[in-house]
Amino acid sequence: MKQKAPLFKCNNTNKKQIIKAKVVKHSFTGGKITMYSGLNVVADFLNRQGIIKALSELFPTKLYNATKFLNAQVLMSIILSSLAGINRISRISNFTRDPLVQILLKLPKEINENAISLLLKRLGQVGARKLQNYLLSYYSKQLELSGLEHITLDADSTVSIVYGNQEGAEKGYNPYKKGAKSYHPLLVFVSELKLLYNTWFRSGSAHTANGISEALKEIKDSLPAGIKSIFFRADSGFFSGELLDLLDFFGWDYLIKVQLKNLQQLLANQDWQAVPGVPNVWVCEFSYTTKSWNGKKRKLKGVKILKEIKEEDFFGIKLLVPVYEYACYVSSLSDKNGLELHEKYKERSTSETWIEEVKRQLLAGKTLTQDFWANDILWQLSCFAYNISVLMRRKHKNLRKQEHKTFREWFILVPGKIVRSSRVIYLKMYKHYYYQGNWLELAKLLKAS
Repeated sequence: MKQKAPLFKCNNTNKKQIIKAKVVKHSFTGGKITMYSGLNVVADFLNRQGIIKALSELFPTKLYNATKFLNAQVLMSIILSSLAGINRISRISNFTRDPLVQILLKLPKEINENAISLLLKRLGQVGARKLQNYLLSYYSKQLELSGLEHITLDADSTVSIVYGNQEGAEKGYNPYKKGAKSYHPLLVFVSELKLLYNTWFRSGSAHTANGISEALKEIKDSLPAGIKSIFFRADSGFFSGELLDLLDFFGWDYLIKVQLKNLQQLLANQDWQAVPGVPNVWVCEFSYTTKSWNGKKRKLKGVKILKEIKEEDFFGIKLLVPVYEYACYVSSLSDKNGLELHEKYKERSTSETWIEEVKRQLLAGKTLTQDFWANDILWQLSCFAYNISVLMRRKHKNLRKQEHKTFREWFILVPGKIVRSSRVIYLKMYKHYYYQGNWLELAKLLKAS
């Protein structure tokens, strides 16, 4: 059998071999190449869900000789750019130069910055409310399809800092940059689905609980008939008599952390009882009312946990001083003590993770104009993109726990080449792509939905 010649021939085995990198000539002359192959499947999913058609009907375009883009094309470009990790109007405009994006949205050319900004400003407050009503109806349908009968609503708010003089951006509560202008959106998640069911875009000076009663009324009116019970959970920023009265009127269960100026003193004066089988933990229960509650008394439940024992010097004498963690809650769950409520409350920490996903990975609040209602629409569209990502990932049981950033990197940001043959458009991706199996499996599941 004839042996193959060695790849490197060297007569002197003691001589070192030096390998130089091959230089490949480069130029920016390639065409029909996309960075976002995964958007092909995303767009097909949106089409099957009726979203593109709904946006076209919700925001019809009056056609004139000078009309270059449909309203739905502009709105869809914002949703797709958010999924692809792109913010700012100028970058969204550049994003629409991508050949795949132009094919998916049937764009004759890239959408310029002015066209995007002008449309959003023209839609204004009426457009923002129409979009919100549509999204509520869409999420209601998704909730109905999930088959859930009992849901948890986790309410929270977030600060979105701005660096300019945008309309409605004001100074308010800001744990990240004190004194900076910001917006202060309100968010309510359906925790079982990680779905951002309702959101209100608000001025930075808005109190945490501003608008929560109205937002919950919108949610109640939109919920499908199959939902039998609702459990509402929120932090101390939502502790108010008005909200508690509304939740009682709805007949919803709830758990809200207590916020009172004299809370520490109030808890210190309570009769604490040890929890059987749980060392260093005590609970208490007492009735309380405020002037704003019109004399109505509510039962508050507290928990006291020993965190550590410090050694302190008191006039030259070493003393061991216990350090406690206190928490207090108001809840309709009458069968649970303060510790059980404390553990159930801690489950809402996952919603804070979802908020960070909305803001940092879907870039909600990062694309801004000078107009408040235009920014409201931009915020809603980015939140919609987050929910689209959640709904797509739910189709595959192994992908549900993934964050959008991971999903975007392996599924959406896949380079590909667009090829036309016999009037058919093909998208060709690298044949040895590492995640090819997962990519094709998810694409198949989405196509079947």
